[in-house]
Amino acid sequence: MTGDARADWEERIGRRGVPGQDAHHGAAASLAPPTGLRATSGQGHVTLDWDPVPGAAGYLVYRAAGEPYQPLDHGGGDVLAVPAGPYADTSGEPGKIRHYALAAVADGSSAGPLSEPVAMAPGAANGGRPEVTIEIGGQAAGQLERPWEPMIGSEHLSYMLSQERTGGQVIGPEVREALRIAHDELGVRAVRAHAILCDDLGVYTESGGRAVHDFSGVDRVYDQLMEIGLRPVVELSFMPRDLASDPGKTVFSYGAIVSPPRDWDRWADLVRDLTAHLTERYGRDEVVSRWAFEVWNEPNLEVFWSGTPQEYFRLYDVSARAVKSVDPDLRVGGPSSAAAGWIGELLGHLEGSDLPLDFLSTHVYGNVPLDLRPALASFGRPGAPIWWTEWGTTPTHFHHVGDTVFAAAFLLRGMTSALGRIEALSHWVASDHFEELGRPPELFHGGFGLLSVGNLRKPRYWAMALLGRLGRTRLPVSVSGDGAGGLVEALAARHDDGGIGILAWNVTLDQSKIGGDPVLDRRIRVRVRVPPGTAYDIRHYRIDAGHSNIVTAWEHMRDGAPWPSRQQWATLAERNTLDQLRPAERATASGDGTLEVGFDLPLPAVSYLELAPQA
Repeated sequence: MTGDARADWEERIGRRGVPGQDAHHGAAASLAPPTGLRATSGQGHVTLDWDPVPGAAGYLVYRAAGEPYQPLDHGGGDVLAVPAGPYADTSGEPGKIRHYALAAVADGSSAGPLSEPVAMAPGAANGGRPEVTIEIGGQAAGQLERPWEPMIGSEHLSYMLSQERTGGQVIGPEVREALRIAHDELGVRAVRAHAILCDDLGVYTESGGRAVHDFSGVDRVYDQLMEIGLRPVVELSFMPRDLASDPGKTVFSYGAIVSPPRDWDRWADLVRDLTAHLTERYGRDEVVSRWAFEVWNEPNLEVFWSGTPQEYFRLYDVSARAVKSVDPDLRVGGPSSAAAGWIGELLGHLEGSDLPLDFLSTHVYGNVPLDLRPALASFGRPGAPIWWTEWGTTPTHFHHVGDTVFAAAFLLRGMTSALGRIEALSHWVASDHFEELGRPPELFHGGFGLLSVGNLRKPRYWAMALLGRLGRTRLPVSVSGDGAGGLVEALAARHDDGGIGILAWNVTLDQSKIGGDPVLDRRIRVRVRVPPGTAYDIRHYRIDAGHSNIVTAWEHMRDGAPWPSRQQWATLAERNTLDQLRPAERATASGDGTLEVGFDLPLPAVSYLELAPQA
């Protein structure tokens, strides 16, 4: 992709789904203005909270300081609305009063009427770190759901077949190894990727006016996934050249064609034959129970779909019927949209029909996902699984936030927000081997991956790994103090042997604070309810600027080089560890069954306390 084409693509995709002040339309028009808006001043921030509005998917925060109210932009580059409070605004000046108002949203692109306003100013630094207390209860709060395990994203899976090199590393084996790591170390069960129907795998050609289907390339790709232990979410994209109505409409450096088919019957035949082939090759029980089919990718962006909305809905209808014609128990869903778009539109299109929607899928970046359960309920589909099949810190390629500690803490905020309401929150992507807008120019270049080229584990990889270390029994958590909920959050769970894992992180959605801000650092006091007199070995793992941060290690040794030498690769592999903040300690619970631990937690940073009971 040329430089001009890249700039055009980024311009078109970079600011997706940001509702404006006058976007009171559609389903949002029926939403009531939020009530109970309250603001609390804290050191370096203002925390907002409010009463929930029935039917709302989320809430858009507006702010004014002498100028008209504008949506508060935290810099994530995608949907600005959040699913619930509390919300910490860390972008204001200490002592400067701002006026805040709130609007409920029904989806990613429309906002209802504003609430009554409140006024507040952030507090100034007082020379110390305010204290936040985290209380962990001893009674089980149910099973800990794990929305990070159902799936992860990947570059187009034919990349696993590539023998070319990036940074001196052979691409195909490294992509495969990254996916193996996601499966073996993070517990991921499936992979969602673009372009399984593209011409590099030779799926569809025409000869003498007849359609020819060849799935041998798909088999080579999916066989490798199966060997790893992963299953595909079969994204039905993009359009084969011989079937495209406009082959000149392309995206990405590999020229994926984004036009509707020129022959809808032949598209249906292709989807039907592919589905039948996969079911026969891998077994009906396997494909029905562990695979799924998603119709296209982000059709609400013209860069990914050159047709009309009506043509996409036709594509969905034709594709879904073709999949179900093979076996009615196969799962199919969509709209796989950018920025939570086209949710109501697809649900409305399907209303009153016999067309299936086995899961609702959409995407968001730079924010925690909206709550789409009210939308599903309003269209008579309560309980339908919700899959966010792309999610991450930014939709922008080569944005350095992806390599930071901020991204690690952000990942924990998003995954915790998903608990109890989202079946799958799929991190985009596993590996920095990625070529949508060109291959990586250097080791840490702001790639989307949890793993770098060379499969070094970035800070946000360790955040995902720490989630995986938590036990299956969730414990109740309450957080109080300056920054509780808006900045500092926590999650805790117990293992069957009585061991307890406690995750705590300090982060804001405000991406102007990627590098941190001392005024937002906090002192943490953790109190855990355990059997009186029980002794525990406590290990404290940390992700911050100097711990579990291979990016910092590379910056100290690179001397301007874009890629490591052979010896540097070896050194980086040795240093690529999950680090303890301090040596393990032993502590005994008090007579009333309280175990207490204190530590400083900068912004951004993540701490994981591992409590192992001792006889």
